[in-house]
Amino acid sequence: MTLAQLLSPDRVIADLQATEHWPAIVELVDHLISIDSYPIEDRDVVLEAFRQREEERSTGIGGGVAIPHCFSDTIEEVTTVFGRSTAGVDFCSIDRSPVHFIVLFVVPRSEYSAHLKTLAAIAKQLNSADTRTQLGEADNASELYEILTGQKAGV
Repeated sequence: MTLAQLLSPDRVIADLQATEHWPAIVELVDHLISIDSYPIEDRDVVLEAFRQREEERSTGIGGGVAIPHCFSDTIEEVTTVFGRSTAGVDFCSIDRSPVHFIVLFVVPRSEYSAHLKTLAAIAKQLNSADTRTQLGEADNASELYEILTGQKAGV
């Protein structure tokens, strides 16, 4: 699955407020809940799943990108949100650089193999320095969405 298949305009945050690793994950999960993309009654369960995953190893993959992800028994399709931090978030990335682009996704436990394909597709797209530059220069969430979904020329 690609970001174009997973994102919608309301699942893009142009300026994350959190400046630390865990608060950034909470902000992204809470955003999904606020737009009715994730059930509020499952908030604590999914946050615990993210906490356990992040304790295993940081999902900061380097190059200013983090891809936190976990599994859920309560959803039926992959649920994704993108957040950009202009200040940068310390995500304990492998290259120790601050993270500016976070793609958080929750995968139904029944679709285990989907998470590997999704993770690979997201990493490949955000591995492009040109894409990251465009994302950093975008003026708003709408422009970020166009870049992430390939609707903006030059991507």
